[in-house]
Amino acid sequence: MLAIDKFCYTSKLRYVNASEKFALSIVTLLICIAAQSFVISAAVMAVMGVLTVRKGGLPFARYRKMMFWPLGFLILSTLAIVVNLSRTPLDLFAFPVGGWYLTGSAAGALRAGRLIVTALSGVSCLYFLSLSTPMTDILTVLGRCRCPKLIIELMLLIYRFIFVLLDIASAMTTAQNARLGNKDFRTAYHSFGQMASALLVRALKKSNALYDAMEARCYDGTIRVLKEDYPPKPGEIAAIVVFELILLILFAGRLTGWVM
Repeated sequence: MLAIDKFCYTSKLRYVNASEKFALSIVTLLICIAAQSFVISAAVMAVMGVLTVRKGGLPFARYRKMMFWPLGFLILSTLAIVVNLSRTPLDLFAFPVGGWYLTGSAAGALRAGRLIVTALSGVSCLYFLSLSTPMTDILTVLGRCRCPKLIIELMLLIYRFIFVLLDIASAMTTAQNARLGNKDFRTAYHSFGQMASALLVRALKKSNALYDAMEARCYDGTIRVLKEDYPPKPGEIAAIVVFELILLILFAGRLTGWVM
C-alpha cells in the first residue's frame, strides 16, 4: 500500500464529509493560484498543515518531509527566472563571464519566491485532500460534480494499477538484488532496462486478465464501488465559508496593493 493511501485511511478526518474536504481544497487552491500572494500562501500552508497534522493525526516529521519533496523541484525550476545571462548587470547580483554577466534582478527573485510559496500552498491543499480522503470518496465527489464517467473509470483503473505495478516492480527488484543485479552502476542500469521491459509485458497481461474478470462479472460499462456517505456538519461548513471569505478579503487586498 502507498504511504499516502495508508495515511488517508488512518486519518482522523477520514469520516468527515468528502464534499466538504474537496470544496475546501479546490476553492483554496484556486484562490492561491489567482492571488499569488506571500500572505495568502503562508496562511493557507499554516491552516492546511494544522488540519493535516493536528486534526488528521499525521506525524509532523513525515508531513515536513513530504513538503520538502516538491521544494527541490521548485527551486531548480525557478532558477531560470532568477539567473540571467546578459551583457548588462542587474541590481541583485552580477558575476562577469567574459564579456557577459551571470546576473539577476530583485524583481526576478521576488517573482521566483512568490511562485515557490504559491506552489507549496497548492501542494499543501492537495496533501490535505489526499491524506484525509480515500480515492473512492474523491471519485464519488467527482461523479456528483458531473465529471464524465469515462474519466472517473480511467482514474479508478489507473489508481488500481499503481499498486499492481508497484508490487510487481518490488518483487523484481528483490529478485535482482538477490542475484547481485545492482552491484554497480553498469549492472544496475542493465537490470533496470530488463525490469522495465518485463514490467510492460506483465502490465499488459494484468490488464487483459482484469478485463476478462470484469466481463465475467457482467461488466456493462460502469464500475460500481461501495460508497460511504457521511453527513455534512453545519459547524464545519460555516468554518469553511469563513476561511474562504478571509482569503477572498486578502485577495482583494492583494489586488489593491495592501497585501503582498
